[in-house]
Amino acid sequence: MDVLAESAYFLYPLAIGAAVLAGFINTLAGSGSLITLPMLIFLGLPPSVANGTNRIGILIQSIVGVMGFRKSGKLEWRDGEFFILPTTLGAIAGAFIAIGLDAQKMNIAIAVVMAIMLVLILLQPEKWLRERTELASNYKGVGNFLIFFLIGIHGGFIQAGVGILMLIAMVLRCGFAVVNANAVKLVLVLIFTVPAVVIFVVYDQVHWPLAVIMAVGQGTGAWFAAHFASNSRNAAIWTRRLLITIIVLSILKLLSL
Repeated sequence: MDVLAESAYFLYPLAIGAAVLAGFINTLAGSGSLITLPMLIFLGLPPSVANGTNRIGILIQSIVGVMGFRKSGKLEWRDGEFFILPTTLGAIAGAFIAIGLDAQKMNIAIAVVMAIMLVLILLQPEKWLRERTELASNYKGVGNFLIFFLIGIHGGFIQAGVGILMLIAMVLRCGFAVVNANAVKLVLVLIFTVPAVVIFVVYDQVHWPLAVIMAVGQGTGAWFAAHFASNSRNAAIWTRRLLITIIVLSILKLLSL
């Protein structure tokens, strides 16, 4: 793997700042990878290596975020155990798909899905302001298993936006309160990122110096986000606003607009 040019080293502080912001966004909503992936590519990494390198930061931020939610008592994990198998199987499949594959068509498909999800968020604001989890009686059904398997494929493939898709599925379909959904989302991302990281490492798709830098930044951002979500009375409101903003920006980015 080629070493980054010396002229790019002065951009490392910018990379750390982007990583902190991405860690915060990923913990509260999702699509922080739309910040970190372009930054890694700008620093000189091939897209496939940037995709793999980005997973190290995601792994660390997930660990930090889960610890923060657990410490505050906001992690109701038993309600999320059902989603482990489909998301992990999907992520393994998605990581293999990502090795050497052009992501342009996938970006278009993701943008279309996000546009649909944006409409759902705007039309059902009351569900995003729910303070307590009220699980649907059939939330462990085959339909949700398939949905989370597809979400896992997306997470293993390119990661960007997987948190948003999880939140939407858990809040709108399964009845989770948004704060609890965020905590469960982080656990799921942590679990399915482990095999994805192994695959990217085995195929030499990780630039370790940058991976460590991004991991420190994203872990820091995740700590601040978990603290905010656990202690702010308006966390649900701001999370919904952030989701709407990030989805709009993600659609523009994915469609190269």
